[in-house]
Amino acid sequence: MSFEEAMKALDEQTRRLESGELGLAESLAAYQHGSALLKHAQALLTHAQRELDIIDAQGSRSVARSDILTPEA
Repeated sequence: MSFEEAMKALDEQTRRLESGELGLAESLAAYQHGSALLKHAQALLTHAQRELDIIDAQGSRSVARSDILTPEA
């Protein structure tokens, strides 16, 4: 799932939670799903930051994909 897709899904979970339309069990499930989406989005941002750090450290030299760690989520 891309960062943009995760954020869109997180926005939807937030909207559902804030609407008051969910019961307790549904609210807990939506919160848990939202937490997982947030963790995934944060991992993608961390990965992007690592890529930027490598690019900055290497200057104009091309970055090999093997130099960049894959995100854990």
